[in-house]
Amino acid sequence: MTTKLNITRDDIAETIHNDFGLSKKDCLILVHDIIHIIISGLNENGLVKIHNFGTFKLKRKKSRIGRNPKTKEEVIIKERNVISFKPSKKVLSFINNKPNE
Repeated sequence: MTTKLNITRDDIAETIHNDFGLSKKDCLILVHDIIHIIISGLNENGLVKIHNFGTFKLKRKKSRIGRNPKTKEEVIIKERNVISFKPSKKVLSFINNKPNE
């Protein structure tokens, strides 16, 4: 897989196909199922932990007043859910090129 800013489901499936030799269709189903499990877990529990990868957490942001930077007009930003991700120590050490802990 080439390095680029955005990675698609197809890119992930293609990498799995190349590394493990599964059919492309099976790889796409696998990627879709993993993403579906994460989304379902967030909807049901508000939290999904993946060992040695990180934790996805659903947070509620309150409504607030925002400002259009061009016109300086104030607008209300509605209350909404956001997803935060906290990487595991193993992922952080890999990113920072430190030996695994």
